[in-house]
Amino acid sequence: MKNKFNKLLLTFFMLAILVLSLNTNTYAASWHDVREDIKIRINKGLDLYEEGNLEKAKKSITDAYFIPFEGEEMEQAIQRYIGGQNAFKVEYMFSQIKKLMDKGADKHKVKALSDRLVKELDAYATKLDELAPREDDSPFAKFLYSFMIILREGFEAILVIGAILAYLIKSGNEDKVKTVYNSSFVAIIASILTAFLFKYVFHISGLGQELLEGITMLLAMVVLFSVSFWLISKVEAKKWDEYIKGKVKDSLATGNSWALWSAVFLAVYREGAETVLFYQALFAKTDKSAYGMIGLGFLVGCVALAIIYMIVKKGSMKLPLKPFFVVTSGLLYYLAFVFAGQGIRELQEASVIGATKIEGFPTISWLGVYPTWQTLSLQIVLVIIAVIALVYSFNGSKQKV
Repeated sequence: MKNKFNKLLLTFFMLAILVLSLNTNTYAASWHDVREDIKIRINKGLDLYEEGNLEKAKKSITDAYFIPFEGEEMEQAIQRYIGGQNAFKVEYMFSQIKKLMDKGADKHKVKALSDRLVKELDAYATKLDELAPREDDSPFAKFLYSFMIILREGFEAILVIGAILAYLIKSGNEDKVKTVYNSSFVAIIASILTAFLFKYVFHISGLGQELLEGITMLLAMVVLFSVSFWLISKVEAKKWDEYIKGKVKDSLATGNSWALWSAVFLAVYREGAETVLFYQALFAKTDKSAYGMIGLGFLVGCVALAIIYMIVKKGSMKLPLKPFFVVTSGLLYYLAFVFAGQGIRELQEASVIGATKIEGFPTISWLGVYPTWQTLSLQIVLVIIAVIALVYSFNGSKQKV
């Protein structure tokens, strides 16, 4: 089993390097350069709006967000070094500019908001140039960044894979483990091909990528939530014994097998495609002499993920039956909850769903909580369904005793 997992990591590494080696992009030297690029694109949008060309004006504002702000990773840097609330504030201002344009607002009002945004970004650029200067091209910095990319992006996928593998082994269905590995392999190939096609064939914009990520996250939310509820419904030993005797093999061969395959595929696919895109950006702004350090960071990150995977799987295996199902179900529910918020947020960034801000409400990135009614509404629905499901499940078990 360990060999199969290592083969998956090796496959990902080889295919990722193949795609990354084709990248020839350039990048801005400092955060003020990024801010200047954003300002130019916003001013172009304002000129187009004044000329009455609404669609091109909005596109220029959208490009300002996706190409320099997100594409040059200024959004991520603000979130990491200054605060998630500040990153969301900027993101919201971008969407408000386009909303004002849609409403046909006075050009002076649109310009006033745009000037506020640029001023805000200027202050953040000054802070970031002090806290996280972009010109740091030291080999160790590249190694560390590469290591953090694969570790951060792979962690959620490892949690899902480890928990599901432990469940299959614990339930006496080791023959189904290959389904998880097959799903992971297909997801790795699909994620790399998707990133490759987006970058070099279809030339899909950042907006299209946000749309794909949002849809994938929401699909993953549905699958993870259903698997989470299915596991918690088996938390009572009596229910589990009955299930093992009569249904587990049939259900795993049909519906639940597909649910587990889908959960693994969506978790790995989403993280894999994002990982390749991050590495493309990293290679683009790195001298060829430092490529080896990026590769080393990737390999060390893969080793770290393998260790995390073994800890998650073995830790789950040592848990007694009832705590195992509670912990695994809770983990999958947590990821479903996070994906719900992040998925809606991605669709908001793609302008598919509106963003109604809740003033004073905090941004909690690790929980996928963002201060808009749209993101919170779906998460509230998940909480309500979870409570009802738990009450129904445990009340049912008490009545049978």
